[in-house]
Amino acid sequence: MEEKLTWGQPSYVTSETKSGSSIRLGREKKSEGDFAVYFKCRTTLVNSFRDRYEGVLRFEGNRAILFNAEDELPIRELSDCIAKALTYNLDKKSPRLRSSKESHEC
Repeated sequence: MEEKLTWGQPSYVTSETKSGSSIRLGREKKSEGDFAVYFKCRTTLVNSFRDRYEGVLRFEGNRAILFNAEDELPIRELSDCIAKALTYNLDKKSPRLRSSKESHEC
């Protein structure tokens, strides 16, 4: 796992194994006090997370999971999403990561 800055924000990649898709952390500009975990928008990750956690997590398009700093973090669900992102390239042909709502618009 490698940590680096992408657009001035911390990002995490599995550069050695290339097993996963990158994850980036940042403040959400549209809402004060919100922050986000960003994923590559050209993956099916956020759509598959939405299929699984709609009503539990908040999403922005097909690129981010949004959080409010005052809310309790849904650790189990977030951990699952991060694990799936970090193994995306290993699992991307798996039916559990496919989504009927697939979109490749950023």
